[in-house]
Amino acid sequence: MRLQVSCEDRLGLTRELLARLEEHSIDLRGIELDVAGVIYLHFPELDFSRLQQLMPEIRRIQGVLDVKTVAWMPSEREHHEVAALLKALPDLVFAIDAKGRINHVNEAVLNILRLGLKDVLGLQVGSFLRGFAFLAWLDAGACQPETCKLSFAGEEYLADILPISIPEGASQECLAGALVVLKSARRVGHHFSLLHADDDSRFELFTAQSEAMRSLLHQACRLAMQDLPLLIAGETGTGKEMLARACHKGSLRAGGPFMTLNCAALPDEVAEHELFGSAPGAFGAAWPGKRGLLEQANGGSFLLDEVAEMSPLLQSKLLRVLEDGRFHRVGQEQEVRVDVRILCTTRQSLAERVRQGRFREDLYFRLSALQLELPPLRRRQADIGPMTRQLVSRICDELQRSHPRLGRSLLEFVAQYPWPGNVRQLKNALYQALTLLDADELRPEDLRLPLLEQEEPISDQWFDGSLPEAAKRFEQLMLSRLYPLYPSSRQLAKRLGISHTAVANKLREYGIGRGGGED
Repeated sequence: MRLQVSCEDRLGLTRELLARLEEHSIDLRGIELDVAGVIYLHFPELDFSRLQQLMPEIRRIQGVLDVKTVAWMPSEREHHEVAALLKALPDLVFAIDAKGRINHVNEAVLNILRLGLKDVLGLQVGSFLRGFAFLAWLDAGACQPETCKLSFAGEEYLADILPISIPEGASQECLAGALVVLKSARRVGHHFSLLHADDDSRFELFTAQSEAMRSLLHQACRLAMQDLPLLIAGETGTGKEMLARACHKGSLRAGGPFMTLNCAALPDEVAEHELFGSAPGAFGAAWPGKRGLLEQANGGSFLLDEVAEMSPLLQSKLLRVLEDGRFHRVGQEQEVRVDVRILCTTRQSLAERVRQGRFREDLYFRLSALQLELPPLRRRQADIGPMTRQLVSRICDELQRSHPRLGRSLLEFVAQYPWPGNVRQLKNALYQALTLLDADELRPEDLRLPLLEQEEPISDQWFDGSLPEAAKRFEQLMLSRLYPLYPSSRQLAKRLGISHTAVANKLREYGIGRGGGED
C-alpha cells in the first residue's frame, strides 16, 4: 500500500509520522520526499479496519493537510514510464555504467539477441557492439557525445553515444555512464527520404514571381474546385503533372485517390488492361483478376499523362467513360461504374492533332472543358533566380553537402539561358553541377549545358527602317543569345573576335547582363 501525505514544511513532522506507523507495527518498505511538501509512504497492504484507524491519526498530526492512497511511489512511476518509453522505441538502446557494463537494454535489443534482460546485465557493452572503444572513451573523463558506425549482431548501425553525468557536490558532476542509441541504415534512409521528399501537391510550392506564373496559379486555384475534365498543356519539363496533383489537392476530391496512366508508354492491350482492369479468369483459369486504375481512382482524380499519344482504340473506350462513368473490365460483361475527375496533360496541340485526324474531335471537346497552359521557363525569367536558389538548397540537403555561394554571374546566366527542357532541365543541370562541385561557389561554367542555336523566324520587323537600324536589332538579338553562354566581356569577345571593351560597351548599350563586367 502507498500513501501520499500532503503537509506543511515543519521540523519533526516526518519523525511523528513514522512514529504513528511504528505504533501500529507497520513495516515501512519505503519513504520518498517531494520538494513540493509531499511525503510518500510504502508499506504492506492493510486490512480495511486498520487503514480506517491509521488515516485519521495521520490527519491529526500538526501540519498534515491531506492523506490519500496512490497507485505508485514517484520512483516506481518514473521507472514504469521509462520502461514503457524504451519498449515503444524502435531503435536499439543500451544503457551502460562508467565501466562500460550494461545496466539496461530495451526490448528491441533483446528481440535481436533472443536473450532475457538478466542474461546481458553486467556484461561489457563491447562484447556486443563493435567499432568503438567504449572503455577508452569513458576513461578519458570529459566525454563528449559521439556519432559513429557500429556493428551489432552482424549488421551495421548508425550510433549516437551520449554521456550521462550526475551532480557531485554543489557545482560538480561526475560521469555515471552513457546511453547508446543505434539506428539501422534502413531507418536512417527512410527518415532522410521523408525529410527531403518533394511534396509537389500544393500550389504554394510553385515559384511565382513572374506575372505569367501568378496568373496561371490564380486560374488553377479556381479551376481546381470544379469537377469538369481539365486539360493542362505545356512544353516538356514545365511541371504539368505537378500542377495536376496540386489541382487534385485543391479540389473537393483531395481526400480521394490520385492515379496516373502514361498514354505514350504502353501498347494498346497493356494500356487497356491497366486502365480498365480484368475479370478473374480473363487470362487463364488461375488469373485472379485485377482492378484497373480507373476503378482504383473512384472518388478521386485520374490523370492521363500525354493524352495526345492515346491510341484510337483507347480514345473510343475513354469517350464512353466520360459520357456516363461506365466501362467493362477486360473479359467481363458486367459493367463497372466509377466517379472520377479526369485530368489530362499534353505537350502537343490537341486541336492540331484533331485537324490531322489523329485525335477524336468529340473526345477533345470533352477533355478540354477546362484548360490551363503552363508557360515555358524562358517566359518566366523572374522565377528563375528564386527557383535556382530553392533547387540548390534542396539538392544540397539531399547530397548532404554545404550550400555554395550563388554569384551574380550564375544568376544572370540562368536567367538568360533559354532552357528548352524547362524546370526539369534546370533541376538536372544543378544536380549534376552540385554533385561534382568541389569549390564553395557555383559558377556558370559548372553547368554543363548544350550550346543552342535557335532559328529566328524572318518577319517584317527585320526590314523596318534603315540598314543601320536593322543591323542594331540583329546585333542586340545576337548578343542577348550569346551572353548567357559566355557571361563575361572577355569570354564573349573571344567568341566574337572583337575586344572585350567593345563588347562591354555594347552590352551596356543594350542593357544585357551586367553591362559587360568581368568574371
